[in-house]
Amino acid sequence: MGWFIGAGATATANARHCAVAVLRTRDERSAGAGVLLTPGLLLTCAHVVNDALGRPVFATPSPGDTPVRIVHRDGTGERRLTAEVAHWVPPRRLDGTLPVREREDREWLGDLAVLRFAPPPGAVLPRAGWRPMRPGQNLRTWHSSGLAGSFADVRVKTCDGVVGYVDGDPTGMSIGPAFSGGALWSVLDHSVVGLVAAHMMPPQDPATGRALPHSPQHVARRSWAIPWQRIRAELAAAGAAGLVGDPGTAPDDPAYPLLAETVRRLVPDATLRGDLGRLVADRCGLHHPDDGSAPSPEEFAHLLVTEPRALAALTEILRLRDPAAVGQLLAVGRLSAVPRLLSPREHTRLLDLVALLPETVVARLPEAVRAALPLAAEYPADPAGPRGAAKLLERIERLPGDSRAEAAAPRVPGLLRAVEYLAALCPDDRRAGLRLWCDGVAQRLGIPRSALAERRSDADDWTAGLAARTGPPRVLVHVVRGGAPDRYRLRIWCDEGAGPRQVSTDGDRDHSGAEAARALLRVLESLHRASAGERRPVVEALVDRAGLNLPIDEWESFDPGDLVPGVLGAEYPLVVNCPELLRRNERFLPEWRRRWRQLDTGGSLRFSGGSAGPRQIYGTLMDHQDTVRVAVDAAGHLRDGIVEVCLAVGVPVVVWDRGAGAESHAVDHMTAVTTRELPEGVRSYRAKTVHRPGDYPGRPVLAWADADRTVPRLHLSEPQESR
Repeated sequence: MGWFIGAGATATANARHCAVAVLRTRDERSAGAGVLLTPGLLLTCAHVVNDALGRPVFATPSPGDTPVRIVHRDGTGERRLTAEVAHWVPPRRLDGTLPVREREDREWLGDLAVLRFAPPPGAVLPRAGWRPMRPGQNLRTWHSSGLAGSFADVRVKTCDGVVGYVDGDPTGMSIGPAFSGGALWSVLDHSVVGLVAAHMMPPQDPATGRALPHSPQHVARRSWAIPWQRIRAELAAAGAAGLVGDPGTAPDDPAYPLLAETVRRLVPDATLRGDLGRLVADRCGLHHPDDGSAPSPEEFAHLLVTEPRALAALTEILRLRDPAAVGQLLAVGRLSAVPRLLSPREHTRLLDLVALLPETVVARLPEAVRAALPLAAEYPADPAGPRGAAKLLERIERLPGDSRAEAAAPRVPGLLRAVEYLAALCPDDRRAGLRLWCDGVAQRLGIPRSALAERRSDADDWTAGLAARTGPPRVLVHVVRGGAPDRYRLRIWCDEGAGPRQVSTDGDRDHSGAEAARALLRVLESLHRASAGERRPVVEALVDRAGLNLPIDEWESFDPGDLVPGVLGAEYPLVVNCPELLRRNERFLPEWRRRWRQLDTGGSLRFSGGSAGPRQIYGTLMDHQDTVRVAVDAAGHLRDGIVEVCLAVGVPVVVWDRGAGAESHAVDHMTAVTTRELPEGVRSYRAKTVHRPGDYPGRPVLAWADADRTVPRLHLSEPQESR
């Protein structure tokens, strides 16, 4: 891949621009260095990442998604970025056991971390070439700051392919703190040959811990490094083969010789091959010579089996010039495990489209994936916004296509099928953008339009089925205050899907909270016995404005003879509904129904602080008519008015904390729960308050007005008694 790196990319003058500083979380000071592998990946030592995150230096578990702060400096300025671990090779002893002992072990294996980050838009980041480490090489390494004068020159004394010892020049800077994880550059080859791992410090006085006075017998300026040979083997075992390939060695990839021959046959003209090489390099963020030369077929093939998106970029360019060549290259490329489905442009465009989607739609990506790929895809976790969605899409990109395709036609990749299902959940304008993206990728891959149209139809059928699906069984209870404090009158209905049917006749009797809980639990038990399904019923409390903050979810039944208590809100999803507010403002009934239809795609708002009055709330909701969910986190004297305005103008879902002022733990906790899962999310929170009240101090209330299900006729304070 030497032509694609080019002399300008790794020349000594620019080598320091491949250095990246890894910052400590606690003080923003440098924990060590790293080296850029590609425009979105860097390599460093695992112990540097551990130090940066405040973990024990030789901790072995992967940090997972924990953000790692990095800084890249070059001639244009400083870029502060956030990365996360993509591949983790923890430190281990020479005998393979764990953990490394900080004082006893002088050498160790592993200790590598590949970090993934999003390159700044428009930035052209350099990347390093790699060569084997050999005794006698003159090397240079930079401090993590990347400053022009912060380099140390060393010479390789020994290297057995596992550990390399280097000695520093007697003048100039020596390797020290914040050099760990940095690249060792061969001055002659303009390539990286290893990473700085550790420095041998001068002996210390055992009493004071200070360095002893210098003696000619002391070891001076000696460090040891992880050579390229071991880095390549360790990363290959971790599933990251090809990131540090040797440009002078043919890759051990079954597709390499076939791709080299295919490139030679399809692009015999060196001028055209040079044009294609420059275009592919530019799209992949690589450098190339500016001398008019061209990559050889072998160099081109080397790139295609080491740069994951290079093959897709090449076929993207060739699609208009030579469509027949695209199919041949893709067919051979499928023999390698390296090439990804998408080109850099396609990948960036997809992430941009996902970033524009409503949060509620992004949160349903795992649901769309499970529906689109029920057999092939692993059960994905919920993504945390666009960042989590990007990780999930990257996993799906590796999946093969489905089997339903015309004879000899390419199969529809799993990623395209998943994106079609995601598009089916979107508002019209966002749906169109995702479907146009799918059309473009399918056209490049040579997938028949009829095949993609079939998957699109499957997605539409799936969403239609979701819309037609009935909700869980309900127990509806109309609650009004009784004739004495803390006494309540109840009327109860059951709704298994055919509409409410009344099951109580003592609506004039006063109940305590415990008595009301027992009455409702008896009805819920009878509903369980009569229903063959396993879906947990929802308790829907029908209240007037004054009853929105009644502690119905905290009602508890626990007689002396009971084995376990019965806390309504901990056992069942419990929501409140206030039909009175909508009936007082019937002009908003159509808006309420429209918002409810957009429950999975509409927006959300949060009102907090003490400055928002009813007029400001009303104006905001009129301006954001796609809002289906509101979180209220305001002081009590303002909170109730905000809640009532939201419900009166037809917002179907409102969540607040009846016990707290501003900055409610419960309201914050619910922001991570998708709208449709809020009843269960609130129930789970309430259950935690039973056994962990210190950790979960909130008292959440969820108003839930389902426009697809009717409520009974109620004797309310208003003359209208039905929807």
